[in-house]
Amino acid sequence: MTLAIITYVDRVCISQAAPFLQEELSLTAGQMGLAFSAFAWAYALFEIPGGWLGDRIGPRKVLMRVVIMWSVFTVATGYVWNLASLVIARFCFGMGEAGCFPNLTKAFMIWLPRPKRTRAQAILWLSARWGGAFTPLLVIWVMSLLSWRNTFALFGTLGVIWAFAFHRSFRDHNPPHVVAAPETLEQPPHTVPNPAEQANADTPAGPLHVPWRKLLSSRTVWLLWVQYFCLTYGWFFYVTWLPTYLKETRGLELDQNAFMLWLGNVLRELLTPETTRTVLVAALAGIPLFFGGLGAIVCGLVTPHLVRQTGSVARTRQTLAVLGFTGAAALLVSSAYIRDPLLAMLAMGLASFCNDLTMPGSWSTCMDVGAQYTGTLSGSMNMMGSIGAAIAPLVIGIILDSSGRNWALTFWISGIIYFLGGLCWLWLDPVTPIEAHTVE
Repeated sequence: MTLAIITYVDRVCISQAAPFLQEELSLTAGQMGLAFSAFAWAYALFEIPGGWLGDRIGPRKVLMRVVIMWSVFTVATGYVWNLASLVIARFCFGMGEAGCFPNLTKAFMIWLPRPKRTRAQAILWLSARWGGAFTPLLVIWVMSLLSWRNTFALFGTLGVIWAFAFHRSFRDHNPPHVVAAPETLEQPPHTVPNPAEQANADTPAGPLHVPWRKLLSSRTVWLLWVQYFCLTYGWFFYVTWLPTYLKETRGLELDQNAFMLWLGNVLRELLTPETTRTVLVAALAGIPLFFGGLGAIVCGLVTPHLVRQTGSVARTRQTLAVLGFTGAAALLVSSAYIRDPLLAMLAMGLASFCNDLTMPGSWSTCMDVGAQYTGTLSGSMNMMGSIGAAIAPLVIGIILDSSGRNWALTFWISGIIYFLGGLCWLWLDPVTPIEAHTVE
């Protein structure tokens, strides 16, 4: 949980610093989009190596190294001097963060019984999203005390401290109380254990030989990749362009809502008018990530009940995913046409809620389908998501530059991609392990 929070604090920080970066380095929207996407491309390229390393040498060693790496380049972001140095710093930052969630998922697979894994993923993503949700206000507060450059240095230092604390306290092997209490590993009442899954124990002995042929020929794996690409494409707007969108299209409309007007009057007694507007915009920017965390935890809470009602883990995951993708598409597009800024952000927040309703199921599918190859499969899924994350800010920047800042068009494109992601779950088998697949 603490690492998920630190990960998203470091990741979201640049979205708040973006206006200062653009002004100080004289960057266009397209160039800022290139810097945003540099992180995502590196994140994509190093997902599979990061997950594979976790399968080979364990998540403890990998997480220790990658957290220190991305923390160093979080600090380096505060010392960039032109576009090239910014792109290099964000690319190296993405290389480090690529190993995070596949190895956390591997740790869950090692330590937790199967019925608890979806809930654990829900808590993880709640922590990640809420870490990102409160980061805008945190960054504004820190920037009121430090420069934007020193703000990156402070956040990077927190990651280094975490890495050493984690390395002292965490071990890769199953905890003794789980080994001594095998009844905690029983399947839920309506789940029939799969022989192939039982054969693949939580952690293999000796070197891994990843069945790449089965992975690449599996319809489930490809659909899992595509749906996560669609999911991340739509969501990445919230941690890149959203603050800029709010400043350009909603910043002058904050007084149109009675609650925002009251809150603004209260804040003006404590802050300058400019700082007050910045705080209000940052608060609005945190709404989608806050609601996203709620979507993740709701998924974790309702999944066991739906499984008992339907008798099917697969059907439960498919239903939640289709509802999530469809709701995210409709609500994101509708938010562009709501005049009231608070109501518009609530609609966008509900879109993020629907987005994250699918998250725990996607990562739990990696654990069930991947089994001992969980790190590799989850890394490959997150790689495809990261490609979506890399393309999204770049495409949005190009559209804005070429269409006269037509934000509604960018929302429509994201909505269509969301809808396509939901279709993937109609044919996706989220429970059968990859080792049970037969290659023709």
